[in-house]
Amino acid sequence: MDTISQIPSSDPFALFEEWFVEAKASEPNDPNAMALATATPDGAPSVRMVLLKGHGSDGFVFYTNAESRKGGEIRANMQAALLFHWKSLRRQIRIEGSLEEVTSDEADAYFHSRGFLSQVGSAASDQSRAMPDRQTYVDRVAALDAEHKEAGKVPRPSHWTGFRLRPVAMEFWLDRPGRLHDRRRFTRADEGLAWSNTLLYP
Repeated sequence: MDTISQIPSSDPFALFEEWFVEAKASEPNDPNAMALATATPDGAPSVRMVLLKGHGSDGFVFYTNAESRKGGEIRANMQAALLFHWKSLRRQIRIEGSLEEVTSDEADAYFHSRGFLSQVGSAASDQSRAMPDRQTYVDRVAALDAEHKEAGKVPRPSHWTGFRLRPVAMEFWLDRPGRLHDRRRFTRADEGLAWSNTLLYP
C-alpha cells in the first residue's frame, strides 16, 4: 500500500495484519519486535523491546517475568503503549490501551513452546534484579538444565506470564518524500465499540 490517506476499511486490526504480513517478508530480523512503554503509578516512564507473541481482534500479547521491572510497573499501572517500527518498509504503528494478564493455560502453552534452553534461562533468571556475578546465573542455568534435561521441559515459574494489550487507539504512519508523512489514527472509547479514524498532520 503506497498511501494510508484512502483506507477503505474501518478496521485497524485488518490494516495491522496487512502491514505485519509484509513486514515478515521484508524485515531481516524479528519483524515481531515492538517497543513496550510502561509507567509507574506516579508517572515515571520506561521503555524496552519485547516480542509480539499473539495478536487478533482481542489484542496484542507478549510474555515476561512479572517480577521484573516492567512486570512490576504493569501490575501497578495496567496501561501501556506499543510501537512497531519496520525500517525496511518505512512504516510504524503506535498502539495504546489497557493490559490484562493471560490465563495460566495460555502462559503454560507458550512457555513450553519455547526451546528448552530458553525455558531454562527464564526459570533461572531473577530478571532486572542485581546479580553478584555472571557465574551465579550460569550455575543456576546448569543446575536447572541437569535437573530437567531428561524431561525436556521446565515447569513454568508462577511469576512468568503474559499480558494482552487491548487497544483503544492505533496510529499508522507511513514515510513520504520531503517528510510529508502519511498518518491515520483510529480510536474508540472502549473495547467492543466501533472505531473512528482521522488523518493527522505529519
